[in-house]
Amino acid sequence: MPPNWGGVARYIEGVLTGLQELGELVHVVAKPADVERLRSVAPEHEYHASPASVARRPVRFVWEQVGLPRLARRLGAAVIHSPHYTHPLVTRAARVVTVHDATFFTDPGVHSRLKRVFFRFWIRRAGAVADVLIAPSRATAEAVASSVRVRRARMLVAYLGVDHSVFRAPGAGEVASFAAHHGLDTATGWIAFLGTIEPRKNVGALVRAHAALPAAPPLVLSGARGWDEDALAVLDALPDDGRVIEAGYLPLDELAPFLGGATVVAYPSLGEGFGLPVLEAMACGAAVLTTPRLSIPEVGGGAVAYTEPDEAALADSLGRLLDDPDRRASLGVAARQRAAGFSWAACATVHAHAYTEAEERR
Repeated sequence: MPPNWGGVARYIEGVLTGLQELGELVHVVAKPADVERLRSVAPEHEYHASPASVARRPVRFVWEQVGLPRLARRLGAAVIHSPHYTHPLVTRAARVVTVHDATFFTDPGVHSRLKRVFFRFWIRRAGAVADVLIAPSRATAEAVASSVRVRRARMLVAYLGVDHSVFRAPGAGEVASFAAHHGLDTATGWIAFLGTIEPRKNVGALVRAHAALPAAPPLVLSGARGWDEDALAVLDALPDDGRVIEAGYLPLDELAPFLGGATVVAYPSLGEGFGLPVLEAMACGAAVLTTPRLSIPEVGGGAVAYTEPDEAALADSLGRLLDDPDRRASLGVAARQRAAGFSWAACATVHAHAYTEAEERR
């Protein structure tokens, strides 16, 4: 589990809650620090703590190859599901591997060289040795199939879900409290962005597009500073006038008022394996402006506004949406309706089928 409990953690939590809802109980192996939190979310599964030393990444990779297969044998596990690319290369168990993203092949320039080499290797190995691959969208499944020689695996698409108890339309009081806590004005509103500042999120273009709209409300960025040198240079050069606010990681219980209370949620990504922030914003009833890249139209459908990702198109599309409150309201209603069709139970149903199929294929 990543330290910030971001997208991958929400996927793992969601699948575990969905499997529990279906009565499909599994053995869950996690770092000692993560076991109790996962158990509090989905208590009916059986939990096993890995050695504490796996908190160090090199140790985790070694233990995943040696200790995890041994634990699986001891438990009599027929299938090992590796939910984030890396997986045991040698094991008697059938293997299911989740491949979240194919942009390491389709748009390699948005990743560092180390990431490209690392994830391409593991995706290729998954195609060679896994019994079933799970992808979060058709776009990702098709891109993996066209980029990797899939020798054994069947590819299944499991759309991610959303926790509708967390990501929901916020009340006016919640929005007002959030705004007051963060120095925002509900009368003025704000433009929200949720995600790590990495190259494919296209934050630099968003900041420049926002600067071209002097009457626009403040742009609030929630997430970590990543490795997007262009965006970081733009942000570091901004005057300290409150027009762009880096809020860092917001607590989970603040995301509904942050997203649902925003005038617009802008997510100008160059490509996603799924686009969970788009779905989460939709579930909060936000008017979302995003791009028609890779998997995003599978998530947003006709319930979001689309723009090309360049600065000029972003400024034009954002400006028109800010000037059209009726369209924003209409998008918010449509977004909630569409988001209601994405559930972790449906996602978990595909996973349960993957486990059964992997065992049968082995």
